[in-house]
Amino acid sequence: MARRPTPPGTPDTTAVGHVVDLVRSAIPPLHPAGLPFVAVPLAVAVLGGKRKWVRRTGLLSAAAIAGFFRHPHRVPPNRPGVVVAPADGEIALVDTAVPPAELGLGDQPVPRVSIFLSVLDVHVQRVPVSGTVREVLHQPGQFKSADLADASAVNERNSMVLDTPAGQQLVVVQIAGLLARRIVCDAQKGDALTIGDTYGLIRFGSRVDTYFPAGTELLVQPGQRTIGGETVLAVLAGS
Repeated sequence: MARRPTPPGTPDTTAVGHVVDLVRSAIPPLHPAGLPFVAVPLAVAVLGGKRKWVRRTGLLSAAAIAGFFRHPHRVPPNRPGVVVAPADGEIALVDTAVPPAELGLGDQPVPRVSIFLSVLDVHVQRVPVSGTVREVLHQPGQFKSADLADASAVNERNSMVLDTPAGQQLVVVQIAGLLARRIVCDAQKGDALTIGDTYGLIRFGSRVDTYFPAGTELLVQPGQRTIGGETVLAVLAGS
């Protein structure tokens, strides 16, 4: 699994460490999945170093790709029962819908929030609530634009079902888009995950849907920007 958020009570850093932390906060680290993609243009820049245009093109390409695969530090809220956004992006839908049919969770519509990720957004996905992974299932499909309403039903996707310690169930679905041809999910059935953990990545432009237990009151609206691991989408009933 990828980096966890900094636990509460972590000791303060030294002066030098503080400067390093400032640099790290300004320049987010690279997600491991991006290393091969950054390495290729860097190699081109090195091998073509005698040609200025080759060197510049390689370095600019590496920087652009590194920006896409950035993996910024996030600190989730510590309020019990909150569900945070699994991704950075813009909320495209706040509605009710049936979870993906392949999960076999019935045909009863439940609250749903869809987040659209543009090419410029951070593309790692984060665990929306602490819990145990009940199921992870990949479904082949089309590669329509992820901002279309039917993308949730027809596009290639990867679904993760989470059971919370209180016995509630959420579903998070990574959906490929027009340019996104690769969904990465590091979570496996039986994993115990903590809110804010990074568990996956989609390349390049995509959508993430979250399905909530029936009766959940959602706290966001379409058009709102989300910060993965920090923006609160809802508070689960009974929390």
